[in-house]
Amino acid sequence: MRGYGLWALEHRGSGAFLGFTGLAPMPVGVPGAGGVEVGWRLAREAWGQGYATEAAKAALAVAFDELRLDEVNSITAVLNAPSRAVMVRLGMTLSDEFEHPRIAAGSPLRPHVRYLLARPEH
Repeated sequence: MRGYGLWALEHRGSGAFLGFTGLAPMPVGVPGAGGVEVGWRLAREAWGQGYATEAAKAALAVAFDELRLDEVNSITAVLNAPSRAVMVRLGMTLSDEFEHPRIAAGSPLRPHVRYLLARPEH
């Protein structure tokens, strides 16, 4: 048991399911493999409202304050500008660009980036 996973996101007022966020092992074969990734996936109607940033901040608090991880990764397709913007808002910095080994060659989703955030010094 690692002490982390994915959590459902619900709208505070309506209880509607918005998507998920959480911490997961980094995929094998990518930069940062063996580490931990913060990730999110939201329903399209929940995009652009700050939910991903708010939820990812909560996941990072678990990663750093409870699990005492030294660093957390996040990866996405190069063309996924909204997720890259969330990573920047979280204070993450671009670490690597790579071809994702589990996405077919020639796919526009194959080029990926990895962002990294080190545990803040308190």
